[in-house]
Amino acid sequence: MNLHDWIDELSDLLDVETEADEVLLADIADIAVENVASNAGPVTAFLLGVAAGVREAGPERIERMAAQVQELAESWDRPADAVDDDDDDTVEELDDLDELEFDEEEEEATV
Repeated sequence: MNLHDWIDELSDLLDVETEADEVLLADIADIAVENVASNAGPVTAFLLGVAAGVREAGPERIERMAAQVQELAESWDRPADAVDDDDDDTVEELDDLDELEFDEEEEEATV
């Protein structure tokens, strides 16, 4: 199984007749992550898909829409030192792990 097979199966499950350009979607998602926020990738790909569906867009129109999305993402005014909210939570979770102490007997009992 590969990504194309996944897209076919998912399309069948969702009862949609469509072809997805997985490279285009991955590129747009990556650009959104790099320029907007860590969770902007899937949201961007989703909204592009919704817009394409509403407009019943063909491949050429989707490519034009993706180019507009890319332009918006690349021009997004995200400070270079911006930290995503997710990053703060991850650091806090790792700090909490450092505070944990395990008793060897308790650890062996759970194994």
